[in-house]
Amino acid sequence: MTDLLPSYERWGSLVGKRVLVRVDFNTPVDEVDGQLEVTDDFRIRATLPLFEDLLNRGATVVACTHFGRPKGEVVEKYSVAPVRRRLKELCPQVELLENLRFNPGEEKNDRAFGEQLVAGFDYYINEAFSASHREHASIMWPPVFLPSAAGPNLQKEVTTLSGLLQNPARPFVAIVGGAKVADKLGIVKVLCEKADTVIVGGGMAFTFQSTQGRTIGGSLFDESFVDECAALMDGGKVLIPQDSIGLAVGLPFGSKGGSDTPIDFGSNIPDGFQGLDIGPKSITDFEKAITSAATVLWNGPMGVFEDERFSEGTEAIARCVAKSSAISVIGGGDSVSAIQMFGLEDQVSFVSTGGGASLEFVELGDLPGLKALRESSK
Repeated sequence: MTDLLPSYERWGSLVGKRVLVRVDFNTPVDEVDGQLEVTDDFRIRATLPLFEDLLNRGATVVACTHFGRPKGEVVEKYSVAPVRRRLKELCPQVELLENLRFNPGEEKNDRAFGEQLVAGFDYYINEAFSASHREHASIMWPPVFLPSAAGPNLQKEVTTLSGLLQNPARPFVAIVGGAKVADKLGIVKVLCEKADTVIVGGGMAFTFQSTQGRTIGGSLFDESFVDECAALMDGGKVLIPQDSIGLAVGLPFGSKGGSDTPIDFGSNIPDGFQGLDIGPKSITDFEKAITSAATVLWNGPMGVFEDERFSEGTEAIARCVAKSSAISVIGGGDSVSAIQMFGLEDQVSFVSTGGGASLEFVELGDLPGLKALRESSK
């Protein structure tokens, strides 16, 4: 796959050339001294080596990104102003255009908007792997109009994830968490074909647990996927939680410092209660599988880890993955947030910026944005 993605290295000198770089700077922001500021600049810092290389080769560099969901309208809170300020601190020579999604043509994949976007540029680089599963104008049309290439982080994402699918060191253990089984069932099916063990945690695990006749109370559950979950369990590769920690239904959760004491339900959750984290036996089972692995892929938390009362399961898995001697790939999304929260970012092999794009690539083996680069007429 990566052999087919065009590289910007072939362009040589870029003196006098203008390069448009599609990035994903959809970063967290919060109010600081009355002004919105970036609170996590991981994605910006990850792009700096590309910017510096292009600048050193003489290019004028302009970046473009989406930010939030303004739905095709100019909405002040979705301005890239705080991101632009942080970028200027880190790399002042690079300009950042205003939010692409302020224009309705972006999400509609409008040709005219794509043509307008690339006007005045000589080259285009896609360095937004995490947005490359979207058929949006800034991803799909520039390769039609300009000589185009994959950025180094996008190349690395594809190389790493392709390696997991094609020739992983074994045993290969995949860890999949998150809230909704509907969002992750496709990836679980693929991983059951590719991996030796697939650990399932988070809210999605309760639908799997129900197939064993266990009671799950008022926990997250999707009846429409019970049969598919049961079939995956019959395959013998899926490892699910054997106990749960939680609260009565209706009690607040999801923020730090809650006052209600978590309950250890064991293997069955009674009516009126809900599971919000994996329990101690599950932690032990999952750690045993991870410790024996040669390759680990992790996407999705084990519980509502943002609430410190229900962070133990996710933290235990994060620390076990970091301590493991396995090749460890953190597949974007909340798993990246967890690794960063626990200060383990430098102790794993690869941290993906991909989120949903990582999952879609693993599930389907390709993305629309990658296809656009490969088929670039320029």
